[in-house]
Amino acid sequence: MRKFKTDKRLEKIMKAASFRQPSLHLVLENIHDPHNVSAIFRTCDSVGIPKVSLLYTFEKFPKVSRISSASANKWVEKERFTSTDECFDKLRAEGYTIYASMLAEDAVDFYDIDFTKKIAIVMGNEHRGISEDVAKKADHVFYIPMHGMIQSLNVSVATAVILFEAKRQRLLKGMYPTKEMSNAELDKLIDEWCDK
Repeated sequence: MRKFKTDKRLEKIMKAASFRQPSLHLVLENIHDPHNVSAIFRTCDSVGIPKVSLLYTFEKFPKVSRISSASANKWVEKERFTSTDECFDKLRAEGYTIYASMLAEDAVDFYDIDFTKKIAIVMGNEHRGISEDVAKKADHVFYIPMHGMIQSLNVSVATAVILFEAKRQRLLKGMYPTKEMSNAELDKLIDEWCDK
């Protein structure tokens, strides 16, 4: 399908694909509002997250809108889980350290996290936050420091804040111009995107 793309379109696809960061992963746990999920997918695409895990143990799996996600759901792969153990076992087998967003005494300031490592970030439900199961099984919990009267952000805003800090750290380390994927993996992704 590459030959049917304009040079400009193909160049954009190849550049975006080469900036993908497989070592940066996001897990959404029971996020209820599909508009929040769609907004998060837009952020994931913009910072180069190639895949998002949808961990839904009691909420219904969200429908990611092409309109509110600005078609980002087309460029970010989704995998579904109904069990924390299944999701976390897969991530750990792939070498990820799991950080979950949560206000707790032992939570670390997210500015102190090294986001250039192989890391999976878990964001929880809009009202309940992450579940006790996730809090217990994550490797670490973290928080975003705030200085106002309200100690929480909308989950899509909080995710954007976190992921752009990750992007900032990775840019400083020169990780974006350096391809994380092999040439074969990159060619496969470009071919898949050219079919979309």
